[in-house]
Amino acid sequence: MQLIKVGMCAFGMSGKVFHAPFLKEHPGFFLAAVVERSKNDSQQKYPDATIYRSVEEMLQHADIDLVIVNTPVQTHFDYVKKALESGKNVIVEKPFTVTSAEAQKLVQLAKEKNLSLSVYQNRRFDRDFLQVQQVLASGKLGTLKEVEIRFDRFRPEPGTKEHKENPNLPGAGALHDLGSHLIDQATQLFGFPEKVFADVFSMKGNAFANDYFELILFYRNDLRVRLKSSVFTKEAHYAYILHGEKGSFLQERTDSQEDELVAGAIPTFHKNWTKPLTEPDAVLNFLNENSDTERILKQSEPGNYMDYYVQIYEHLIFGGSLPSPASEIVGNMRIIETAMKSSQEEKTVTLLREQ
Repeated sequence: MQLIKVGMCAFGMSGKVFHAPFLKEHPGFFLAAVVERSKNDSQQKYPDATIYRSVEEMLQHADIDLVIVNTPVQTHFDYVKKALESGKNVIVEKPFTVTSAEAQKLVQLAKEKNLSLSVYQNRRFDRDFLQVQQVLASGKLGTLKEVEIRFDRFRPEPGTKEHKENPNLPGAGALHDLGSHLIDQATQLFGFPEKVFADVFSMKGNAFANDYFELILFYRNDLRVRLKSSVFTKEAHYAYILHGEKGSFLQERTDSQEDELVAGAIPTFHKNWTKPLTEPDAVLNFLNENSDTERILKQSEPGNYMDYYVQIYEHLIFGGSLPSPASEIVGNMRIIETAMKSSQEEKTVTLLREQ
C-alpha cells in the first residue's frame, strides 16, 4: 500500500483525539511529524514521529506529503498558505478560516498549486446526522416545511481556550466553532439559502465571545431551517426536528465517537468500535401510502470518522472524490459572515454566494 506521510501542526485535543488515532490505524498513513512548541507528549504513542518546535520548521525540514492544520482558527489562513506554498496537500480543522475572503484566497492558491485542500467536517459522519440523511432520502416526510438543528451544551463557566473565548479575537465564539458544524449539515441537506436572519450574542456577558446563536435560513421553496446553540441547556432537546407535508422526524444527538476517543477508544474501519445504542434514538411519524398514520421508533447505525480518512486516502492515491473540499466550505463561511451582519443590524440579510 502506498504510504502518505503526514505532518500535524499541533498535538492538543484535536490532534490527540480526531486525527492521530485514525492516522495510526489506517495502514496508508504514517504520522511522520508533529509540532509541539515545548512538550514531547506525542512520543509515547507515536515514537516514530519527529517533533518540531514550529510549523515553519516542520514545513522546511520534514519529509511529508500531507499537512493537518489543527491550530487555533486565527492561525489557519497563515499556516494553510505556508503549507500550500511548500507544495503540501492540506487538511484544515473547522472553522476553515476567520473570513470568507481568506477562505477564497486559499482555495485559489490550492488550485494554482494543483494541491488538495479539505476542511475536516467530521460531523458529516455522526450516526444521528447519517440517519437524518436516510430518512430524508426515503421521502416519507414529503415536502419539508420546517427544520431545526441544535447543538446544545451545559457549560455555564467560561472555557480556558483564549482563541475561543476572547471577544476581541476574530473567529472566536460559538458561531464559528459549533456553527460551522450546523451550517455545514444544513447546506449538505438543503443547499445554500437565499437569506439569513440571526441572533448572536454571549449569554455569559460581553467579556466573552458569543456562546449563543440562532439562525433562520430562508429557502426558495418556503422552507425554513433554524440552527441553534446554547451553553445553558441542562436538559437536552432533540438535535434534529423535521416537519414535512406527510410527517415529522425527531432525532436525538447520540453519536459518541468524540467521548469514546477521549476515553481512549481505538478506532477501526468497522463501525462497531463505538458502543451500541441500547434503545431507539429517533421517532418517525408519517402518513403512509394508505394515508394511515405510522409511528416508528428508530435506532441509528454507528457512524465512523475513519470514513473521512478513507476518502482522503482514496482521493490522494486513486483520484477519488475529496471529502468536504475547501471550495465547498467557502459558502459556509459566507453564511457565518451574513449571520453576524444580520445580528448586528437586527434584520434579514440576503446571502451572497460569491464576491
